[in-house]
Amino acid sequence: MSTLHEVCTFQHQVTGVTVTPDGRIFVNFPRWTEDNEVSVAEVLDGGELRPYPDTQWNAWRNAKATQMPVGEHFVCVQSVVADGRGGLWVLDPAAPGNERVLPGGPKLIRIDLATDKVDKNIAIPEDVALQGTYLNDVRFHPNGRTAYITDSGTRGAIIVVDLESGKSFRALDGHPSTQLEKDVVVEVDGAPLRRPDGRQPAFASDGIALSNDGDTLYWQALTGRTLYCVDTAVLAPDTPKHQVESAVRKVGTTTVADGLWLSSTGTIYVTSVSDNAVKRWNGSSLETVVRDDRLRWPDTLSEGPDGTIYVTASHIQDTYWFKPDAPPALPTALFSFKP
Repeated sequence: MSTLHEVCTFQHQVTGVTVTPDGRIFVNFPRWTEDNEVSVAEVLDGGELRPYPDTQWNAWRNAKATQMPVGEHFVCVQSVVADGRGGLWVLDPAAPGNERVLPGGPKLIRIDLATDKVDKNIAIPEDVALQGTYLNDVRFHPNGRTAYITDSGTRGAIIVVDLESGKSFRALDGHPSTQLEKDVVVEVDGAPLRRPDGRQPAFASDGIALSNDGDTLYWQALTGRTLYCVDTAVLAPDTPKHQVESAVRKVGTTTVADGLWLSSTGTIYVTSVSDNAVKRWNGSSLETVVRDDRLRWPDTLSEGPDGTIYVTASHIQDTYWFKPDAPPALPTALFSFKP
């Protein structure tokens, strides 16, 4: 197995990470259990964080929510992804605490990495980002024209965004492939993970990956163990619903997973929250690549220019959602390993 290396630690709950073709590293901190001072940051040498693209975009505070325009600040960022075309995209579900979606807040922001300036702000409208929606993770077609977003909320879906027109729509809305699997129990530390009131994590389509040619999209529910895929050609607004649904294929049975990554060599990596591991799909089953007790709730994966895989440990099982009497589960961390 590979060896896990600590890149840096954080005093906030981290979820997303992305690495640019020239090696710049960016992370994000969702506004789930605390009112973070920084939502998106670049990781500098020594682990120092630089609010990105500036302090103004990161100026949102829950306590001043009624005084700040939701469309012009990062409200509750869940994912950051470099598109390999000079842009860093920020996915903001605008649902602090993973609760109510703030009207006008859900958006997909592009930052020009050459100028460190926002150059595109795509609002996800209320008939696409429904109440109960949680925009979770995003991938970009290599042609630069389309984005695919998982909705891990109460009514799972794949949200497709035309990056040129800014228009978006829900695909596979309510389809079994985007829903949680009711017979799956999320386990950590050898026992079912439960809130104090007995509820277990219930998240729909979550991890997402895209083939290097952009032809095949993969996803699975966090509360689930089935990996699905579909040809991206059918994910068009004029494709009949039944045609899209009939095109969905089961890839195989995996594990309870938060993040997916399809590497430059075509390998699908899967985070495994139940045993603090990252695994790879060999075509018929999973093989463990790295396992380490420090990797508490491996969340998001990304790949560096030299093939190094980066993964965040978000410690979701250690938050007050599940351990209300425990101190904050800090620090969280960013790790890396060589496949």
